Amino acid sequence: MDILIIILGALMVLVGIAGSVLPVLPGLPVSWLGLLLLKFTERAADELSWSTVLWTGLFMLVVSLLDSILPVWGTKKLGGGRRVVVGASLGLLFGFFAGLPGILLGPFVGAFLGGLTEGHSFWLSIRQAMGAFLGFFAGIFLKLVCGGVIAWCFVAALL
Repeated sequence: MDILIIILGALMVLVGIAGSVLPVLPGLPVSWLGLLLLKFTERAADELSWSTVLWTGLFMLVVSLLDSILPVWGTKKLGGGRRVVVGASLGLLFGFFAGLPGILLGPFVGAFLGGLTEGHSFWLSIRQAMGAFLGFFAGIFLKLVCGGVIAWCFVAALL
């Protein structure tokens, strides 16, 4: 039974890490739940401490909160409004279907179009889009770091 739980936990960790980049998959909470699931196996119960599980959970919550705040902060810092943030979110979602170039450029294009619909000039919209773009990718970077920490704890508990 432990083997099935370990496999399920590993899949959850991987899906969560992939969800840090791909907006259609669940993200870090799924990775953390995979780590929590590992805690209940006989093989890793002693190797994986509750403090590690709790600290990674707290780290995951902080990163998830920052992931929500950074795009808005970056946009506001460079003069953008609500439409710019919504445009960047929609750009990421639609960009997903265009593959890696869409994932990379979608938030920028969406934020740019959001700035234009707010009635801003071309160059101000570019500037606002850069803020949203940088905020989105700072959030993705933090999620990947957190997912890596969770994966490392998972593997370390098994070795």
